Amino acid sequence: MISFSHSRTVADSLREYGRGIAGGLMFSTPLLYTMEVWWSGFLLHPGRILLYVVITFGLLMIYNRFVGLRRDANLLEVAIDSMEEMGIGFVVAAGVLWLTGRISGDLTVEEMIGMVSMEAMTIAIGVSVGTAQLGISKGSNSGVSGEDDEKEEPQYLPQVAIALCGAVLFAANVAATEEVEVIAMESTPSRLLLILLTSLGLTALILHFAGFRGSDKHVMRGSFYLGLRGMITTYAVALFASAAMLYLFGKLDDMPLEFVVGQIVVLAFPAVLGASAGRLLLQAGGADHA
Repeated sequence: MISFSHSRTVADSLREYGRGIAGGLMFSTPLLYTMEVWWSGFLLHPGRILLYVVITFGLLMIYNRFVGLRRDANLLEVAIDSMEEMGIGFVVAAGVLWLTGRISGDLTVEEMIGMVSMEAMTIAIGVSVGTAQLGISKGSNSGVSGEDDEKEEPQYLPQVAIALCGAVLFAANVAATEEVEVIAMESTPSRLLLILLTSLGLTALILHFAGFRGSDKHVMRGSFYLGLRGMITTYAVALFASAAMLYLFGKLDDMPLEFVVGQIVVLAFPAVLGASAGRLLLQAGGADHA
């Protein structure tokens, strides 16, 4: 028999679903109105779409484990929460695509499934964030972000994982668009280097100088080395998330190496906002550091 660490009333569940739907739409509406994402659902191999679904589920597991509503949730409960969020993502994506006339009888079942799946993944991450962050804090019922965590030892890897969630959330809204390709194609190596340096500067600004909510709790400031490590790690996470999203949307296929690098650097500019500012804002004040 499954033992759960918490119980929810029907009203609690409905409130959580409501927050999740709001969060999903807040973070993913640009994708729902982006035709390149619609096309990717038609053009991409089903195996790549399935990989996107599996990766998204892994990100949801990470986020729900470290920043979810319930700090005492076991692995099974985290998995169940993640499955619920993915289900809501699919329902919201299908509903909005139908409402806007993107889903019609002219499409095959495979095309509908592909388009809804590509849209639903970012919505599911937004659902997870909305469920955890848009509600009223209830003390110990929050994830690793409760006040009791303030005295815990710094944890580097959880913060890297949460930075990855933030980077994917931001990068997914841009990766499918042609603008990334156009900017990368028209940028000289010196301009790409300038974009890279500006991205690193943004990381330093957000993590160490701008005084973002949560930076005092989630950013290690003990030494210059720790600060530099956090900056480099955060930008590396943004680069990784950018490369992954571009691959999943088929933007790197059969491209020369210099164009691949250019696209990754260009997309890492918005992704680093998610990896740094997003990492801070996606948490409700926990004490893990990076």
